[in-house]
Amino acid sequence: MTAKSATAAARATVYGYPRQGPDRELKKAIEGYWKGRVTGDALHRTAADLRAANWRRLTDVGIDEVPTGDFSYYDHVLDTTVMVGAIPARHRAALEADDLAGYFAMARGTQDVAPLEMTKWFDTNYHYLVPELGPDTVFTADSTKQVAELNEALALGLGARPVLVGPVTYLLLAKPAPGVPADFEPLTLLNRLLPVYAEVLADLRAAGAEWIQLDEPALVQDRTSAELDAAAHAYHALGSLTDRPKLLVASYFDRLGDALPVLAKAPVDGLALDFTDAGAANLEALATAGGLPGKRLVAGVVNGRNIWINDLAKSLATLGTLLGLADRVDVSASCSLLHVPLDTTAERDIDPQLLRWLAFARQKTVEIVALAKGLGLGTDAIAGELAANRADLASRVNSPITHDPVVRARTAAVADADGRRPQPYAGRAAAQRAHLGLPLLPTTTIGSFPQTGELRTARADLRKGRIDAAGYEERIKAEIQEVISFQEKAGLDVLVHGEPERNDMVQYFAEQMTGYLATQHGWVQSYGTRYVRPPILAGDISRPEPMTVRWTTYAQSLTSRPVKGMLTGPVTMLAWSFVRDDQPLGDTARQVALALRDEVNDLETAGTSVIQVDEPALRETLPLRGADRPAYLAWATEAFRLTTGGVRPETQIHTHMCYAEFGDIVQAIDDLDADVISLEAARSHMQVARELAAHGYPREAGPGVYDIHSPRVPSTAEAAELLRTGLKAIPAERLWVNPDCGLKTRGWPETRASLENLVAAAREVREELSGH
Repeated sequence: MTAKSATAAARATVYGYPRQGPDRELKKAIEGYWKGRVTGDALHRTAADLRAANWRRLTDVGIDEVPTGDFSYYDHVLDTTVMVGAIPARHRAALEADDLAGYFAMARGTQDVAPLEMTKWFDTNYHYLVPELGPDTVFTADSTKQVAELNEALALGLGARPVLVGPVTYLLLAKPAPGVPADFEPLTLLNRLLPVYAEVLADLRAAGAEWIQLDEPALVQDRTSAELDAAAHAYHALGSLTDRPKLLVASYFDRLGDALPVLAKAPVDGLALDFTDAGAANLEALATAGGLPGKRLVAGVVNGRNIWINDLAKSLATLGTLLGLADRVDVSASCSLLHVPLDTTAERDIDPQLLRWLAFARQKTVEIVALAKGLGLGTDAIAGELAANRADLASRVNSPITHDPVVRARTAAVADADGRRPQPYAGRAAAQRAHLGLPLLPTTTIGSFPQTGELRTARADLRKGRIDAAGYEERIKAEIQEVISFQEKAGLDVLVHGEPERNDMVQYFAEQMTGYLATQHGWVQSYGTRYVRPPILAGDISRPEPMTVRWTTYAQSLTSRPVKGMLTGPVTMLAWSFVRDDQPLGDTARQVALALRDEVNDLETAGTSVIQVDEPALRETLPLRGADRPAYLAWATEAFRLTTGGVRPETQIHTHMCYAEFGDIVQAIDDLDADVISLEAARSHMQVARELAAHGYPREAGPGVYDIHSPRVPSTAEAAELLRTGLKAIPAERLWVNPDCGLKTRGWPETRASLENLVAAAREVREELSGH
């Protein structure tokens, strides 16, 4: 492209923006509301202020069209459930009595009513609430939220585009409601749902919307011809409406494949496509389909999921190629910026040289605006930005941080035998039973115990110099003593130290490895009010010294019962970090695995007999397209086995996974060769136990009986009933009893009561099995 104008002024836009506020104001307001310290009106005012601040921030940097409707108190899929009136019967009365309290009850449950199931949003670490549908579901339109937020933006004089979850994706994400046959397909409700979407579109049109964005990320997955036909039908129906805004159908996270020509032919007004990473295949497919004549193309050329600066020259070349394929080309990120932190300028502790490599949400919007300007006015208009960008990219390529010859030599020397236990599972299981002496249906927890305000204050005091290291360690010791004492009194069989010293299951380890950068304000939403600070994996990885041995051995010194060593596995260390994009993921995973292998071996040498290596992200990171999965699963399972392959037969290796669809990876779970796996199962009513049984999984498993993402306390009877359901699929000699996940986010009163009920349920079922 030359300095000559290449097209009419390209618009800069985004699909969504982080919700939390610069200081996580939304999280604090919502949790204050839950505790009765913040009124509903005050929460609404905080939310409105945050939305307005976000929109002003976007327009200040040059974004032409801001998104509305992407903001959520808990989850945008749950918001869609409310919008279409698909409220489960058990929640209707609460929602009618108090719409805000009822909304949160669907997300979190109450003591008497179970919440909606929660699972991962495609291959991200964001969680959504799964819609529950059945043949009797009646949809009714409620566009109150969507219209109100559009009105807020229009009142500020902004160009705004409402964003909705598309009808096809909504139904494909749904599950049969409790009591509905498992083979019910929610997509059969499409004709019932489309009139509701039509009504919402009309409401938004009446409120002043020129464009509406309908997100259909489910179409980047492998889809049957019937599902593609449903998409064609949906967008022919919506596109043919007379009283509607212009429709922009958006996809992201991968290539559209066979769905691209379906959407290209539909009577909609534009498509938004991902042109980064795997989505780059969309460019060739779009050309093959003949482009989008007469339509708008929003090109996602800035990666909305990682934090590395964009290669502006490369993106401009892509945009230049796209110019001939659509009536107009606008510029955006590849997906919502929900998945990245807010602003690098808040990071005071990262070397300024390294900070030049990073782009959080605010910096990505600046990149988008620069690309739109360069596309519309030519490269001379952004010559300064291009020069600075080239220098920053070169700085990263040439940095010694990204190349450690010792790490690379060790990784290159890995042999196949390093990733195999020396004895098959049957022999190991016998050795472990003799060594550990555990009862039938052994009880344990997943690792973390409540992170109290006192613990967080102690960490902050240490960081700010208000207490010294000795004072902090005494506080940690006291917490471990309390956790061990409670577990012994409650009757748990395999204990944990509770992880009081850990700020996060990934960040804690990242801060002790070379090659990682830690942020102070890089918060990203995982679910609801749960925010994490993913570390940045910037260079080659090694472990200078033991990370967990000291506190694990201290906990073991307090009890005669086995205490688990707790580590985060290599795949999760990658998935829940922002990972370098300058080498294959498998190579990076191998480096992390070798660092963790050293920790596993040190724990075993120190006398730890049970070591848990958590891999909750194994399913989450699974590629969306089936053709890409074998290569991923090969390096992912190899990395786990490389981490654990050096221990003796009598050392029991556990792993843990949660809040994902496990049926797709049962063979991979088997390939990990862990001795015991614990999995989320309470909300899904032991579905994973049935999936393991159908596969013929031969090892021990603990499908969870306590949903830790809800404040409710499961009764002994409830936990016992789930155990009995689990026993229908897994023999008693291979069944463990545990919660779904770690207890970090729960309070002590509910934790104590829930675990006491869990132990009582295990005892009750043991007695039934023994005939007493």
